[in-house]
Amino acid sequence: MPFRRIASKELAEMLSVLGHPCRLRIIEEIGSGERDVATLAELLGISHSGTSQHLSHLRAHRLVAERREGRRVFYHLANPELSKWLLSGLKMLERNADTSREIKTSIRRARAAWSKS
Repeated sequence: MPFRRIASKELAEMLSVLGHPCRLRIIEEIGSGERDVATLAELLGISHSGTSQHLSHLRAHRLVAERREGRRVFYHLANPELSKWLLSGLKMLERNADTSREIKTSIRRARAAWSKS
């Protein structure tokens, strides 16, 4: 069944792009609206250039899109459903019985914060 192979390959590629904590944070931070690189760098606590590299990777895989306003570049999700999908993943992790209390609390707090954004 070639369609299954193609679909699995595409999904695996997207998951590999999302396989970095900073990229997941970027997706969640722009889930509710546009943000520029400086704002994202501050929210993530990483350098401007590091943030730009992660955004470049996400943009190359068509997960985020950009809008220019003068010299500033604003990023938004190419598909807003991605943020909801990741929040569902957090809910699944939170329900994992083997997860420590500290991890469950962190996941719950992150879900709540990102849901409000």
